Amino acid sequence: EMGWPFGAKAVEPQTVNAFLGVPAVSLFGLLNNLALPAWVLLALLPRWRTTQTVTLVPVFVYAVAYLALMSSFLSQPSDVGLAALTSLEGVSAAFKHDVLLLAGWVHYLAFDLLVGRWIVQDSVASKVPHVLVLPCLLLTLMAGPIGWLLYQVVRRIVV
Repeated sequence: EMGWPFGAKAVEPQTVNAFLGVPAVSLFGLLNNLALPAWVLLALLPRWRTTQTVTLVPVFVYAVAYLALMSSFLSQPSDVGLAALTSLEGVSAAFKHDVLLLAGWVHYLAFDLLVGRWIVQDSVASKVPHVLVLPCLLLTLMAGPIGWLLYQVVRRIVV
């Protein structure tokens, strides 16, 4: 049997459901709300020079948080090894650990915001009317790939 981090070792759940002693559930609210001002800027001030810079701040924070959460989890013995992430059942088991679930959510938050930023950059450069971009941004915030897909359709119709 492969050893840690590829194999599995049992551990008490409370040791993997907190990060630096802070419950993952407490970090969720903070990290979840961090992106909202960036989305507001993308929606209301898409052509403001500073929007593209300011909206990178949460992405940077998410990248650091993701690295820290994953490093923290992987540095501890757990019943979930990296090999578990190769099956749906294994991913489901991994997401039973709050720290890994939070890391997964942070991953979504970061990439959805990056896609939203790209949509705004591209729409400004391509002169897509912003009123047509707003539904794409909302869908990107709420359902990632669907918002991106809608933008692709809108862009091809308008440009």
